Amino acid sequence: MDGGTGRHARCVRIEPMPRARLTPKSLSAAVATALALTMTYAPLASAEPGDDPFAPVEVTTPETTPPPDIEPTAERVPTVPEPDGTPVELDVDIYLPETGEAPYSALILAHGFGGSKVGLRTQAQEYAGAGYLVLAYTARGFGESGGRIHLMDPELEGADVSTLVDHLATRDDVRLDSEGDPRVGIAGGSYGGAAALMGSALDDRIDAAVAAITWHDLAQSLFTQSATGDESPQTPAELNPIDVPGVYKQQWGSRFFASALASGPLDGDNPLCGRFEASLCEGLTQAAETGAPTPELLATLRAHSPVEVIGDHMPPTLLIQGISDSLFGLDQADANARLIADTGAMFAIRWTDGGHDGISTTQAADNAASLAWLDTYVATPDPTDEAAATPIPVDHFTYALPITQRRQSTASLEHLDVYPGLTGIKGADTITLDFRRTNSDAMLLNPPGGQPQSMTSVPGLGALLNGLPTYSLAALPGSSGAFDTVTARERHVVVGSPRVRLTVTSTAPEQVLYASLWQVQGDLVTQQRPHVAPIRLRARPGEPQEVTVALPAATYILEPGTRWRLLITTTDSSFTGPREVRADRVDLASASLELPIAIGSPVRDASADDWDWESLLVGGALIALLIAGAITALVRRSQAAREPVREEYADIPLVVENLVKTYADGHRAVDDVSWRAERGQVVGLLGPNGAGKTTTMRMMLGLITPDSGAAYVLGHRVTPGADVLGQVGALVEGPGFLPHLTGRQNLEAYWRATGRPAEEAGFEEALDVAALGGALDRPVRTYSHGMKQRLGIAQAMLGKPDLLFLDEPTNGLDPPQIAAMRPILQAYAATGRTVVVSSHLLSEVEMTCSHVVVMHAGRVITAGRVDDLVASEDTTVIDVPTDAGRAAIDASVAALRDVDGIRSVEIIDEGDVAKVTVVADLPRVEVVRAAITAGLDVRSVGSRRHLEEVFLGVIAGAQGTDASAPTSGQSMIERLRQVRAR
Repeated sequence: MDGGTGRHARCVRIEPMPRARLTPKSLSAAVATALALTMTYAPLASAEPGDDPFAPVEVTTPETTPPPDIEPTAERVPTVPEPDGTPVELDVDIYLPETGEAPYSALILAHGFGGSKVGLRTQAQEYAGAGYLVLAYTARGFGESGGRIHLMDPELEGADVSTLVDHLATRDDVRLDSEGDPRVGIAGGSYGGAAALMGSALDDRIDAAVAAITWHDLAQSLFTQSATGDESPQTPAELNPIDVPGVYKQQWGSRFFASALASGPLDGDNPLCGRFEASLCEGLTQAAETGAPTPELLATLRAHSPVEVIGDHMPPTLLIQGISDSLFGLDQADANARLIADTGAMFAIRWTDGGHDGISTTQAADNAASLAWLDTYVATPDPTDEAAATPIPVDHFTYALPITQRRQSTASLEHLDVYPGLTGIKGADTITLDFRRTNSDAMLLNPPGGQPQSMTSVPGLGALLNGLPTYSLAALPGSSGAFDTVTARERHVVVGSPRVRLTVTSTAPEQVLYASLWQVQGDLVTQQRPHVAPIRLRARPGEPQEVTVALPAATYILEPGTRWRLLITTTDSSFTGPREVRADRVDLASASLELPIAIGSPVRDASADDWDWESLLVGGALIALLIAGAITALVRRSQAAREPVREEYADIPLVVENLVKTYADGHRAVDDVSWRAERGQVVGLLGPNGAGKTTTMRMMLGLITPDSGAAYVLGHRVTPGADVLGQVGALVEGPGFLPHLTGRQNLEAYWRATGRPAEEAGFEEALDVAALGGALDRPVRTYSHGMKQRLGIAQAMLGKPDLLFLDEPTNGLDPPQIAAMRPILQAYAATGRTVVVSSHLLSEVEMTCSHVVVMHAGRVITAGRVDDLVASEDTTVIDVPTDAGRAAIDASVAALRDVDGIRSVEIIDEGDVAKVTVVADLPRVEVVRAAITAGLDVRSVGSRRHLEEVFLGVIAGAQGTDASAPTSGQSMIERLRQVRAR
């Protein structure tokens, strides 16, 4: 719970613990850093007395005016003793104005949980510079003050505020309204905000209060229940939870507890509690361990809250609550506003875009509002008469809108003249957004042990995740269900808590669910506000229960063309949920999402009419680059057009001549590569990873420029954008399609981009290759990888190019589809065209290709017809049945190796048959005779090896290793695996 308060919106700031700064440059880095930070509590142990581990990161801007260097006077103020009679003194600092004459109006500054008066120094100096005598104090149980932490007990921490008012009344330099009644205001944030509200309710001498990012009911804040009754809300963020204890905010609770341990010396009798009051510590510890609060703990937390203290009296109060706040939501300020309105006191409420999860970008406006409020009701000569007779100094209701433009650094503010639903004015206006009829009920599983957990927000850093694509972290398969609305047709500003009715049926008597709201725009799913609404329900197993869920109150922009998604999960990393396995069926009980809306007046124009110079400069640079690229392409095309055709290559589809390519790091990927592909050939380009195959193919397609050498298509030199590339089709490094278009539309769009007549495309033949059937008219985003691959091959074959390049064409295809592709490529080449295939499937290359080119380390190490490579005069392949047993066969093979003239013998076990490959200087008939003599049962004899054997042999030869060493089938497979992995 954070920070002290003061003249500026720093009224919600205490000196922050160090945190990493995230930028939108790396989405994944932002998410990873947020996760790391939220799970790291070690810095708390070494926090200085003025640190507040819950304060948002402070940003110093150039416009910030340094506060006057006013040194305080330290004092000790005796206050109410502990319940056991232990005396307590509060550690306070007094800051005197440098200008003006005494007596002065006074201001009490209260810090956030885990902080001290040290963290209030800057704010105190600023207010003293504005003419206030400032008393900054360290709360009971923290820093150098005495006593224990009771979490704002009205009879202790609440009474401490009255003690400070008494102390100010004794000073000659403080203005008095009457004897013992000083002119004083109080301001604080989070823990200090509760001190401001409760102290003002308990002591009618306080003339004004500014309370920021604080609670209304601490029990509801820490054990949040978002299931509410059926009655319609009267105010924008009203939440009246059902009478079932909510879900424990475990991450906030852990940080809260750890901060207390770091706030002072440990208790020797109970070192785990630090300076916490013992019974309160025990209750919080049990709740943290089990997630279930005792009735006594809930009663204590509620009693230590404004809900039980604000009665018939309140001074004029300014409430500042953060939209980026997963600890104390807007519903808490909404409830405090309703209580204050019931007293008849002046009040105003500001929804800033800061909070416990991040600083406010509207800090300057919040600063001005805080100062104006205190100046009106504390610094005026006669606040009772003058202030009551004039309008309040700020708008009744001000709220920040989401930052939706990249160039925005400050949220836009809007205001209303009233806070809807209070002072006799009707409640918030609402609209409904229908859910899609295609939504169906969701069956959700709470996993064993409650793991893995969805991650919807990161307490303390949630604001940094605004707009980031974190949906996959929240929507875990099996434990989440989604319900989409229809697409919005109009723009609306949502101000408050959206609501939805659900029907839940469970296998367990108690269910915990989490609801969050996401914006869907195309394929992008993001949260404008990264908050989640926890729900705890109780019902008989199998019995449906309808419930209204109040989603987190905030401001949202509903843009036309977008839709919203309601995500329901069974786990969330920010909360402690059940660990037992259960199944929940969740369905929509209402056909629409209810949205509170507002049409406010702008407080400040967010520079909508200013030129976006950053965008203009970037756009101008891009245009300049495009123009330069176009000029370069025209020059190169002109040069290519003037280059003479190589007549000797005019009828050869592809000639690669002495290609060399070296990258910037000095690695020579292609080193003097030369080969050719004739008409009617299907050429396999083979080699281990890193052999230079893809680099060669990219140079052959004009995608990159060689350092030297050239590739020729039908005699024309290949350069980027060369006209001859119109006779080349290619699928390199996977297909790329527009996901929202159908397969057919993608093919048609691709062909239109070529500028050639539709009748030349050959759509029917291409569609036969794709073999997608009815799926051809479905969006490509619904395709499997294999379907996209077949569509990519079909696209490459549009226009029946003379030369077809296919890089791993069978990637993602199943065996029947691979077998079906084989005759298609062979038939295509049989028409006088040429196909070049790069593949790792050597057995498929052997059956599909007529020729192969084998590369290694950037060079061609062998090339030729497949039949010639797999056949050899010195090689004999003998099939031997394995029923004699492997031991007998191995003994016979060993005997065969000892025969003079036998160079090598390899054996591969293929189940019923073992293939024995013999390389020898002997005639084949002598080899067979020697095999029979050695004891092998010869079933058949041949000379054709598998292409894999040839591939391994030439690669081993290129590496200078012995390819003829005795090798088992298993070791050959391992060698092949190693070669492919290189």
